Amino acid sequence: MSEATSDRTTSATTPATTAAVRAMIAAERRELADLLDGLDERQWQAPSLCSGWRVREVAAHMSMGFRLSLPATLVELAKARGSLHRMTDRVARRDAAAHSTAGLAAFLRDHAHHPWTPPVGGFSAALGHDVVHGLDITVALGHDRRVPADRLRVLLDEVRPRGLKFFGVDLDGVRLRADDLDWSYGTGAPLHGAAQDLLLVAYGRRLPAARLRGAAAGRFSDGDDGVGGGRPGT
Repeated sequence: MSEATSDRTTSATTPATTAAVRAMIAAERRELADLLDGLDERQWQAPSLCSGWRVREVAAHMSMGFRLSLPATLVELAKARGSLHRMTDRVARRDAAAHSTAGLAAFLRDHAHHPWTPPVGGFSAALGHDVVHGLDITVALGHDRRVPADRLRVLLDEVRPRGLKFFGVDLDGVRLRADDLDWSYGTGAPLHGAAQDLLLVAYGRRLPAARLRGAAAGRFSDGDDGVGGGRPGT
């Protein structure tokens, strides 16, 4: 699916300023820190939507960019023989074991305004990193947290073929249609769901059964236990 042929619709909104996106990032980190502080030990040990990671590894990964300097990150990347996914998986597992649950939550709260961004995508990508990993936790746990619509709009407006390819998402013949926001993307049979669930689809996650509706729902859903999907670190 090319950008030119995709049928992409959003409600008429003004693109968020950098300052506005950074404020969203800070709010998201503080809210997720509060949520993490409220989890019990069983929930910390539960699987997330990131394949092979518990909630604990996801939480550890979310603060990696704050805690590792560029030289330290390059050293870890070299240890992983240049594989970003292998590196992030190793570091997340190491740090999940090394830090307390209170410490993992505090890393997010204490670095709410940290200017870290992924290698590509700037502050919108940083917001996506926080929002999607937060959903990796809450959706897998069956938590009813709803991501504020303004944050979702920033991220949904950034859905592009290049990003879908990076996350291994095949939307051939599928049109994503949000039930709760004026947004759609793609061409073909409609796949209905909450905007935040469709965002997870665009980030390569498989969702618990019954969260999506449409002929293609099974392509993007797991069984009744409903956990798994995304590669670690994405």
